[in-house]
Amino acid sequence: MLAVPVLLLLLGPFPLSSAAQLPNPGQAEEALLATNGQPFPWDSMRLPKTVSPSHYDLSLHPNLTTLDFTGVVRIQLDVHEDTSAIVLHAKQMQVSKVWLLAPEGARPLRVLEYPRFHQLALLSNSVLTKGRRYEVQLEFAANLSDSFHGFYKSSYHSSRGEVRVLASTQFEATFARAAFPCFDEPAFKANFTIQIIREPRHIAISNMPTVKTVALPGGLLEDHFDTTVKMSTYLVAYIVSDFLSVSKTTQHGVKISVYAVAEKIDQTAFALDAAVKLLDFYDDYFDIPYPLPKQDLAAIPDFQSGAMENWGLTTYRETALLFDPDKSSASDKLGITKVIAHELAHQWFGNLVTMEWWNDLWLNEGFAKFMEYISLDITYPELQVADFFLEKCFAAMEVDSLSSSHPVSTDVENPTQIQEMFDSVSYDKGACILNMLRDFLTPKAFEIGIIRYLKRYSYQNTVSSHLWESLTDKWYSGDELDVRAIMDTWTLQEGFPLVTVEIRGREVRLSQERYLKTDDHSLTEGFLWQIPLTYMTSASKTTHRFLLKTKTDVLHLPEEADWVKFNVDMSGYYMVHYAGDGWNSLIHLLQHNHTALSSNDRASLIHDVFQLVSTGKVRLDTALELSLYLSRETEIMAVTQGFGELVPLYKLMEKRDMAALETQMKDYIVGLFRVLIDRQEWTDSGSVSERVLRGYLLLFSCVRNYAPCVAKASRLFHSWRDSDGSVSLPVDITMAVFVIGARTPEGWDFLFEQYRRSLQMSVKSRMKSAMSVSPLQDKLRWMMEQSLHGELMKTQDLPGVVILVSKNPRGYKLAWDFLRANWPTLIKKFDLGSSTISHLVTEVTNQYSTREMLDEVRSFFGSLTEESGSEMRCIRQTYETIEENIRWMDTNRPLLQAWLDKRSRRAATREDL
Repeated sequence: MLAVPVLLLLLGPFPLSSAAQLPNPGQAEEALLATNGQPFPWDSMRLPKTVSPSHYDLSLHPNLTTLDFTGVVRIQLDVHEDTSAIVLHAKQMQVSKVWLLAPEGARPLRVLEYPRFHQLALLSNSVLTKGRRYEVQLEFAANLSDSFHGFYKSSYHSSRGEVRVLASTQFEATFARAAFPCFDEPAFKANFTIQIIREPRHIAISNMPTVKTVALPGGLLEDHFDTTVKMSTYLVAYIVSDFLSVSKTTQHGVKISVYAVAEKIDQTAFALDAAVKLLDFYDDYFDIPYPLPKQDLAAIPDFQSGAMENWGLTTYRETALLFDPDKSSASDKLGITKVIAHELAHQWFGNLVTMEWWNDLWLNEGFAKFMEYISLDITYPELQVADFFLEKCFAAMEVDSLSSSHPVSTDVENPTQIQEMFDSVSYDKGACILNMLRDFLTPKAFEIGIIRYLKRYSYQNTVSSHLWESLTDKWYSGDELDVRAIMDTWTLQEGFPLVTVEIRGREVRLSQERYLKTDDHSLTEGFLWQIPLTYMTSASKTTHRFLLKTKTDVLHLPEEADWVKFNVDMSGYYMVHYAGDGWNSLIHLLQHNHTALSSNDRASLIHDVFQLVSTGKVRLDTALELSLYLSRETEIMAVTQGFGELVPLYKLMEKRDMAALETQMKDYIVGLFRVLIDRQEWTDSGSVSERVLRGYLLLFSCVRNYAPCVAKASRLFHSWRDSDGSVSLPVDITMAVFVIGARTPEGWDFLFEQYRRSLQMSVKSRMKSAMSVSPLQDKLRWMMEQSLHGELMKTQDLPGVVILVSKNPRGYKLAWDFLRANWPTLIKKFDLGSSTISHLVTEVTNQYSTREMLDEVRSFFGSLTEESGSEMRCIRQTYETIEENIRWMDTNRPLLQAWLDKRSRRAATREDL
């Protein structure tokens, strides 16, 4: 899973339903009318709380030949207020035969439908009485979805070339309603008893184990699954397929199974062992037994996101689960293990304790992202996962530095707004502020608090304040700390602080403001954070702490120091500007003794100094002077952050007529890392971080035409091609080899043929990425078209292909044209507001830096209607990013040119001497 992001960083910066955009409640001026023209009895997108479900009995019969399904659902209801209307969700299905089952007998209910809110109203002639329990029964039918959500169709080719069809589910966030009528909001938790009818050639799996299978007339079978624990509708899951499985049992007695297509079942062993180890870890760490008897992990051939945490049946994209020890890279192993750790953490954070509403999605996703690193640091220390955490905080800051960002906890109502919450702010910022809080409270106090939170709210729904209360109790600290007061400043307002530090002897003057990439300074006013500052000095390696609660403050050092570094190891989600001579003293330190600081501290200095150029706090030549130390850097976090700040500069130039300056900048970067590149062996030796760094450096040097790399990669590619792909290449260097091979039509065609034949998902992923960065424009265009059609290349991979083509200097115009031409198809297939669509929009456009391209982008997105996405946040982010790129180039291009020229003259003078 990490292969594409690594390539994206080298190729450019990443700032980091057919459901229509729906009006907010209260906007309707007239009574809402149902499809039959009668008044609809409810006028809000959120369901009323007059009734709530306690149990669903759900029977389904999917037909994998006609690609549709029928079903019956019986819902047990508790009535909280007298009412004669039951309002629930259903989307794009035919509902018939609706009955109220009451103690006095069954009677039919009248049905009204309001599709804009995906709602049904079941009307009773008599009042349903508060405090009583009723049942409703609905029969329904629908087509299997041809998107990636709801109850949808997936397919694959068997080893004999046959097309095999399966049906799988993806209900988060608002798609359970497209599979069966239900109360499709996370707070309406209930138990589910599911039965599925299937043909004998298929199997069916769901959240719970099968308790019995009944033979039906016509040769069909009906699987009956055990009743689930109390849970939200978005966690319901079922799959009908011909998958095979492998199984093991955890130390706590939970059966773990991994499901995959028959041809790939031999790639499941690593995931199975990882799941066993990680579920046991969480069971012990949270001190709460995993409550289900089994946990299945299923690799789905067509899957939009990376994975989904359905309780007891987690689902994955094949590349996020399948691992071949001989063909998968260190980066693949790291990525797969992180995804499994994320989904299994959700079994507690999200499934056992669920946010009340989607505005607090970060309670699910921020915690699961954070627990990836906590769990793997202990269970898989050899993966060195701590080396990769900071990139999440930097990615979040990229989005959070725009005025179009949003608070971690944000009001949302309609499905598109809900989908937009699945972004870097909820996941990555959420994880980073939790990491900051853990560092501030101490790991032990934090662990005690989150265990208390999980135990206190098991099977319930929560809001952010419940977490802060659980972390505020006095049982671990003499003085009560107001965690909520601190953390509300991080979750209820968007953005993050820039702390300016000015040192005068022993006195340190502090001030805070919002960091924002804008020339409108009024947008930075009115923000104040409670910031858990940390710092160390040249005189003391001890980490000192200070809680900055005010706009300005002063602290005093125990003794004067040559330098002071704030935000130790970048454990805090804030940036630091060193005023006066502060930056110069740190640059001097890096150039003469860079290992006096940790690699995380070095990476954070690289990040902060270049980001501060954007706001004019620091001159570009100061940032470039700091970058010179990188010629002696060897640690992955600092090296990749150096690339992350320098590569985007020439990527902007690639899309303008600036060939000379572009070449100068590329040569500077290659020269900066040449010693480290030359030291790389073309093998798979070393630690995980060393192996990931090797693949990164060799890929970069080949893409940048560094002659020794190109020559070596060319020899290896020709040797591999001459053997018809049978020669084994060292796994971690294959991307570099494939990228060089894909530069010629013959090499590209051979690579595509190997891609088509391969069953190793990680190998296919690397081949696809390499083909996307070829200079052959006809091949790039063909790849995007084939990915859209979905026969030769999977449609799930289309967004990644388009994004990579957009980073390609020979392909960026093709990608933009493709995005515009196929916009209606894309938003239907991948869903309006989804992170997939948001990434497509921002990534395809975020390297533009001319007013002409800004006008073109505004013209296209400005022509959209609300139903086709005009209100999406990612469009505002796109405008802001291009405007910032224009400002940056206007201000800094002359400075960059002058600095590079001066450096070239210095180098020429040294050669003359």
